[in-house]
Amino acid sequence: MAGGDVKFRRAVADDAAVVAHIVAMAFGEDLTRRLCGDAGETLFEALVRRDDTQYSYRNVLVCEADGEVVGAVCGYDGAKLQELRVPVLETIRERCGSVPEVADETSAGEFYLDTLGVLPRAQGRGLGAELIRRMRDKAFAEGHERVTLLVDEDNAAAERLYERLGFSRCGEVDLLGHKMFRMQCRK
Repeated sequence: MAGGDVKFRRAVADDAAVVAHIVAMAFGEDLTRRLCGDAGETLFEALVRRDDTQYSYRNVLVCEADGEVVGAVCGYDGAKLQELRVPVLETIRERCGSVPEVADETSAGEFYLDTLGVLPRAQGRGLGAELIRRMRDKAFAEGHERVTLLVDEDNAAAERLYERLGFSRCGEVDLLGHKMFRMQCRK
């Protein structure tokens, strides 16, 4: 990592707007639209502010550069996916009228890195890799033996980064019409 004053910390509810932007950025425009139509960042912000969703600030580690949040990673125990997903789907139904079918990205026995992103102006400094390392190490310190994430089949650069961080392919999943590789790192 190079340049500026960089800090990593647990997110707080007041980080919701920037974390929501990063979550939407991580999803990409197509997946965001398939999940929640035009509600996008507004919906994600409401989900980040809550304490009972998979995108909750309680599940997020942020990176600050020069006092501004520029990156975030969201992760949680895969055994809690269904519990954390219920309020997400209810919120989507309330705001968008319908809910798309979403495959289970994770399950019991693994810690899941759900979303990761660094704002474009802060990319290229190793912040994304450091966010992953810190969340992965936190998961291992809490007793998890495996950490899993998804990468779009068309994102070779991200896959190479994850491989450098100790992740390897362990399957595939279709997420809202996108073929994703499951990648896992073991303790």
